[in-house]
Amino acid sequence: MGNVHLEVVTPQKILISQDVESVIAPGSLGEFGVLEGHVPFLSGIVPGELRFTVGGKTERFAVASGFAEVSENKVSILVDAAERARDLDLERARKALDRAKERLAKRGAEDLDFVRVEASLRRAMARIKVAEKQGP
Repeated sequence: MGNVHLEVVTPQKILISQDVESVIAPGSLGEFGVLEGHVPFLSGIVPGELRFTVGGKTERFAVASGFAEVSENKVSILVDAAERARDLDLERARKALDRAKERLAKRGAEDLDFVRVEASLRRAMARIKVAEKQGP
C-alpha cells in the first residue's frame, strides 16, 4: 500500500506534515477515509476524532471544526484546533463538557450564545472520546 501526505494545520501551527498510510476524518457528511489514489474532494470537518496510520500504528487527534482537501495524494486538514491524543487532559475535557451542559440547561437566558455553547460541547465530547481511547 502506498502513502498519502497528511497535513494538519491550525491557526497557531502545523501539527503534522508527513506521509501516512491512511487517514480517517470526521467529515460534515460523515466519517471518510483516504488512501493513496483517492479522488480529489473537499469536505467540512466537524469536531471529532482524526485517525491516521503510520508504520502500521494508528495515531489520533481530537479536532475542532474546519475543512479538508484531498488532492494528488495529499490530505490537508485545516481546523480551528487540534490536539494529539497523548496531550489531552481527560479531566479538563470532562469539566468543559459539564460547563457546556450547564449553559445549555440555561438556554432561556438572553446572553446565551447557543452556537458557541454547542460547539464547546462537541469539542469536549470529541476530546473525551479520543482521550478515553488513548488510555492512561
